[in-house]
Amino acid sequence: MVSCLLALGSNLGERASTLGDAVAELGATAGIEVRAVSEIAVTKPVGGPADQPDFLNLVLRLDTVLEPLELLAACQRIEAAHHRTREVRWGPRTVDIDVITYGTCVSEDEVLTLPHPRAAIRGFVLVPWSWMEPEAMLAGIPVAQLAAAAADTPGVRRLEA
Repeated sequence: MVSCLLALGSNLGERASTLGDAVAELGATAGIEVRAVSEIAVTKPVGGPADQPDFLNLVLRLDTVLEPLELLAACQRIEAAHHRTREVRWGPRTVDIDVITYGTCVSEDEVLTLPHPRAAIRGFVLVPWSWMEPEAMLAGIPVAQLAAAAADTPGVRRLEA
């Protein structure tokens, strides 16, 4: 089993229920065991078209026997089941699932770069990760330290229950 971190986001439709469904679908996928799920963060869009709705974001820790590209394919199947389209880069979406880390794997693969190439500068990933795993590290740097330095961190807040 390999420990992995995924980041999920949604800014279209029933955002919270879509994220919950995606987490459940990941947990029901053969070869995946969800270990921890962060609180949901409300975040402003980063990049992409102006005037997008706010995102709901979370991260989750899972263990898997799937290879990296198999894990990515499982994530993309769940995205497709929720009608995810890729028409505009960083555009609005029903759900986005990114593989942030896959164990200690470092890869420059053109399909799946690991760790995720922008994870260290994205408050919408780093802040919920630091809530879930306060001692987490990314590339030898505390995630909380990276979160404090990320440009979008001031706009990240916990979803009110």
